[in-house]
Amino acid sequence: MTQPSAPVPVLSTGAGAVARAGRSAVLDAWLAAVYTSTGGPATGVALVAVGGLGRRECAPRSDLDLVLLHDAEDPAAASGDSASGDPASASAEALGTRIWYQIWDAKFALDHSTRTPEQALALAREDLKVALGLLDARLIAGDAALLARLHTDAVAQWRREARHLLPTLRTLTQARWDSHGELAFLLEGDVKESRGGLRDVGVLRGIGFAGVADGPRPAVRGAHRTLLDVRDALHAVRGRRVDRLLAQDRDEVAELLDLGDRDEVLRRIAEAARTIAYASDDAWRAVERWSAPGMRGHAERKPLARDVVEQHGEVVLARAAVTPRPDPTLPLRVAAAAARAELPIAHATLEWLGGFAAPMPQPWPAPARDALLTLLGSGPSMISIWEACDRYGLVVNWLPEWARVRSLPQHSPVHLFTVDRHLVETARHAAKLSRDVDRPDLLVLCGLLHDVGKGLPGDHSTVGAPIAADIASRLGLPPGDVAQVEKVVRLHLLLPDTATRRDLSDPQTIGTVAAAVGDASTLAVLHALARADAAATGPGAWSDWKGRLIAELVRHVERALDTGVVAPPPSPAAALPSPDKLPAVRIDTDTVSVTAEDRRGLLAAVAGCLSLHRLDVVTADTISAGGLARMVCAVQPRYGGEVDKEAVASDLRRAVLGELPVAERLAARERSARHRSVVPPRVVWQPASAATAATVLELRASDTPGLLFRVAQALEDVGADVRSARISTLGGEVVDAFYLAGELSADDRARVQDAVLQAAAPA
Repeated sequence: MTQPSAPVPVLSTGAGAVARAGRSAVLDAWLAAVYTSTGGPATGVALVAVGGLGRRECAPRSDLDLVLLHDAEDPAAASGDSASGDPASASAEALGTRIWYQIWDAKFALDHSTRTPEQALALAREDLKVALGLLDARLIAGDAALLARLHTDAVAQWRREARHLLPTLRTLTQARWDSHGELAFLLEGDVKESRGGLRDVGVLRGIGFAGVADGPRPAVRGAHRTLLDVRDALHAVRGRRVDRLLAQDRDEVAELLDLGDRDEVLRRIAEAARTIAYASDDAWRAVERWSAPGMRGHAERKPLARDVVEQHGEVVLARAAVTPRPDPTLPLRVAAAAARAELPIAHATLEWLGGFAAPMPQPWPAPARDALLTLLGSGPSMISIWEACDRYGLVVNWLPEWARVRSLPQHSPVHLFTVDRHLVETARHAAKLSRDVDRPDLLVLCGLLHDVGKGLPGDHSTVGAPIAADIASRLGLPPGDVAQVEKVVRLHLLLPDTATRRDLSDPQTIGTVAAAVGDASTLAVLHALARADAAATGPGAWSDWKGRLIAELVRHVERALDTGVVAPPPSPAAALPSPDKLPAVRIDTDTVSVTAEDRRGLLAAVAGCLSLHRLDVVTADTISAGGLARMVCAVQPRYGGEVDKEAVASDLRRAVLGELPVAERLAARERSARHRSVVPPRVVWQPASAATAATVLELRASDTPGLLFRVAQALEDVGADVRSARISTLGGEVVDAFYLAGELSADDRARVQDAVLQAAAPA
């Protein structure tokens, strides 16, 4: 007779190994009771846990992966329905249905199957997930001998067929990494699927079961526990099964894990993921050596550089280099040779270098400096080499300042990577632009050092400049080059900030930048660094318009440095022909121009209409003469796609004539939009020297629908004459610069500022 259903278990939502063990014990007991209550026999059938429960790694909201294993030839397997004459397999299916329904009734997510050992082994040959799951299978209730037999056969099959299973697993793993990115350097990574995540620990166990390489080492097991703790806390915070740690959840996760602050959470994740990722690389190289016939046994040692040779597809030390007191430059020379040859450094070589490398002399000898610049300029292969050296303490030996920025989180959502990875990525992208400058060595070095001031109080460009200069001096660069590095790091945001926030038709803008840069060589390095920095930041940091604006600024500054002439061409608004009929609208690929009778409210009307069509305004230039006003806006679609030019032109004409209810429509859209938390806006007044015959007001605020419309309307309501505007959006934040004609008194500034802040304030 079937017994009553087992009481539904209450699982702890705590984080940590003790909490996971407790959840596993509770689930084991409950599932065993479910098995008994549904008529599960003691022999011929076994309820088996795989996945997280099989490994006793249950997170608070994990699903349950269960297999009902049955032996079709054992008469006891038919005990539930034997009177009906059904075969044993049908009986097991019926038993499974009773078990699964009790689990579903208890509101657990369930992945289940009912199989014989032969069926499980056959499926494992075709499905790597099943094959890996069987390696961790664990008995919950029923016939222990049945599971033991299956586990023995599954391990033997895995080892026997590893030669063709592991390459397939490698392909799938690489595809997963490509899709989810590298956990150590992502600000919102997936702790399970990303490279260096929990899934990779399971892969390492699989490689260990195959006998190709050792299973997870103690450092990997510790890193694994760290990520399990983070996942526990994330499930508790979100109240559901989720593996991606979003910025909004970091504070609560940090509190649950008693880690102090949100940045420490990311640092712990980064260190754990790096450990797992490096172990994965090492294991997969072992697989390649094991599977490639030409790489077994004795291998030829091919010289790569002084004291550096290749063996078995890895970079190792020449025998003569292994001495009790190695040359301090040796690690850098090994790294440079490995990057140039696009080969990994052998694990044993890195361990030896990390243990015996001597401190670098001050200043560096020329071979060490040359090796560092070769490493930085070697392109994509540099990334993995730098990371491997960092894992063994070599980078901190070269650059002690690196310890402070390692795994340091970024606080801007536009950034994809932690500070250290961003610096290395910038150097990599800078190397691709080496032919655009006359000092490619300084370009890649500044790429590595440009954000070295992050994490310290104050503006990171200003704070980081003397730090970069100290490093350059230690490297042995001549005083002129040290000064150049200091200047480039201090000014590395000058071009993008000026191009996106200042009126490029204003001679004062060009003169200010030319005076700060000083020479054409520095200008070229700054231009290349701006592009490399944006490419290393993420897709939100760059656009075609931003690139064109920076290039335009560089052309004007080049001319000023060459000829002393700082007057750029007139505003694009002045160059357009006069229309026959007003209002006139012209729409090109990424430019919208409007000519109409001069009146207050024109900027607000145009900005509001463009916002209704989801066109972001990048720049806005205006000119007034003879009773006419002409506005030229650079625009880009907020969500991409084609622009309906006829619809935009029609609505712009109506908006300019006051026939389109722009304010009402924007208000309706804002009411229906999904609201997010925003910080209060602030206004910054730039010095009088920032513009010619104008006062520059900068609004720094969270980007919200219709922001430019509301601010432009507020400026016009208080009588401010907007000559031009520069709109800069980075992630969810904007810095909008408005050129207000003439000098404003203190009272006028206060009145304008109050109006702008009220217009920009979150609803």
